[in-house]
Amino acid sequence: MFTIKQSVGITGGIGSGKTYVARILESMGYPVFYSDQVSKSLLATSPEIIKAVTKLLGTKAYFEDGTVNKAYVAGKIFSDQDLLLQMNAIMHPAVRNAFQTFFKNQNAPLVFNEAAILFETGAHENLDKTILVVAPEKVRIERVLKRENISIAQVKERIEKQWADEKKLALSDYIIKNGNNDMLLPQINEILQSLLNS
Repeated sequence: MFTIKQSVGITGGIGSGKTYVARILESMGYPVFYSDQVSKSLLATSPEIIKAVTKLLGTKAYFEDGTVNKAYVAGKIFSDQDLLLQMNAIMHPAVRNAFQTFFKNQNAPLVFNEAAILFETGAHENLDKTILVVAPEKVRIERVLKRENISIAQVKERIEKQWADEKKLALSDYIIKNGNNDMLLPQINEILQSLLNS
């Protein structure tokens, strides 16, 4: 029986493989909170958030059937830094509260929070430890192009919108290298041992 429950953030730039690492941890029996999925769910279902986003971005943010107009929303916030900051101010506190509830309800020694912009939002300040997943930019671009119908220029634009790995490294407790030839499991197991013994 564990005595202390720890919250651990998992982050990394687009295409780094952070979600893949989170899924491995989940398959090992650890609870994982997927911040981006929760954010999308809140954006689509929370009356307070729907009202705030409609006020910020206009009625085109949602289709007539109530679903999110993802292309419109992404086009607006990724091309206007001020709108992006305002959108983050709507979404991030709600996601943070959802994680706190999730954390309280888990009965496990380690509870993971997978988030693309963990450091950018300041969410890491409320966590016990953080893991940064890194991969060469070329590999990251290839991965994103395989899974999403976007151009290389769009991938690079998204990468540039996120903090550089160098900046994140200074704030991270653990690093997982996830290039094409890196072995993930030994790195994950080593980190788990360190976390469980701390």
